[in-house]
Amino acid sequence: MSLSSGSCGNCYFIGVYSADNQLLSSVLVDAGVSLRRLKSIFEANALTTDDFSSILITHDHLDHIRSLGSYCKKLHKRVLSSPKIIDALSRHSFTLEHISAVRETLLEDAWNAISEHISVRYFEVPHDATQTIAFAIQLREDEASEPHKLVIMTDLGEMTQEAFKWASWADTVVIESNYDLDMLMGGSYSHELKMRILQGHGHLSNDNCADAIKVFAHKGLRNLFLCHLSENNNTPNIAYKSARAALQAINFDPSQINLRVLPRREASPLLNL
Repeated sequence: MSLSSGSCGNCYFIGVYSADNQLLSSVLVDAGVSLRRLKSIFEANALTTDDFSSILITHDHLDHIRSLGSYCKKLHKRVLSSPKIIDALSRHSFTLEHISAVRETLLEDAWNAISEHISVRYFEVPHDATQTIAFAIQLREDEASEPHKLVIMTDLGEMTQEAFKWASWADTVVIESNYDLDMLMGGSYSHELKMRILQGHGHLSNDNCADAIKVFAHKGLRNLFLCHLSENNNTPNIAYKSARAALQAINFDPSQINLRVLPRREASPLLNL
């Protein structure tokens, strides 16, 4: 479930459920929504903050960590990220007072067991934060079951070899489709901000995202979720049509894939992967 996706705030809930719909384990990715809003959305979905064990952090921009200090102080959940990001959070004014007791670093180039049911590994992507990472996540009901494979890449200026590798591996891909180029260039942003968005360490455009889909889409892909849309330089309809056209261009039947645009300010439904 996406609780919010965009510059207004980013937060995602990922859980493993049993065959009889009991929640076995879950994590959050990023902490860009208030604790009050988190609790409200959880309550509407029959969840509580006791239901997740850890928070994975992609980078130290405020739309991803705005409420992390509050989560640390009041929920006492583990905060997991790369050593470089954890170090930055330990010195960040929003988190330094509260993160020391709950911070943990993830091993690089290795699977990290978060629980019996969830394991993660991270890879670096280009974006203008201290460091930005994406996550490959394996979800399994038990040791005998095949894992569901998810990749989440919320902010990246361009695709990398590793990004293509892990997106090609995954059953579910959450990928940024931030802006429409014509809307951005014709809009009111300053030249400096436009260049920051465009030049490799900013955000993926709809066209960039579509080009990436043509490369990584594979027969095992079940879900394709477009995230982090710009409020001023994109629309859900434009982003959706761009991704759908990319699938059709490589002879994928879009009806066989759950293609969805994640909302900016509202929570998505609890999506069954």
